[in-house]
Amino acid sequence: QLQLVESGGDLVQPGGSLRLSCAASGGTLHGYTIGWFRQAPGKERGGVACISLFGGSTYYADSVKGRFTISRDNAETTVYLQMSSLKVEDTAVYYCAGCTVAGTALLPQPFGRWGQGTQVTVSS
Repeated sequence: QLQLVESGGDLVQPGGSLRLSCAASGGTLHGYTIGWFRQAPGKERGGVACISLFGGSTYYADSVKGRFTISRDNAETTVYLQMSSLKVEDTAVYYCAGCTVAGTALLPQPFGRWGQGTQVTVSS
């Protein structure tokens, strides 16, 4: 069974950078579209970025375009999110899951239940 584990979250200052990792176990991510989603307390999860492991196409929420980059490794077991020029409003728990792209919307398609996620805090 395919499982995804997030890591790499940290406390950073505004303008800083951070790299998150989404590692698969129990199989590869080949053929899937995988995305990063984030959630602040009391708020719904929102799409951040997605990548197709079939064709390599990438998709980004308007709020992160030009600042975040999503990528994957050649073994197709890990998806990364490189975050730069971080803002206070980027503070959230970040999760990875399957992703469906519908127009400009990035929608989660989780493999079973959500994982723990990884905390990103942007603060002075």
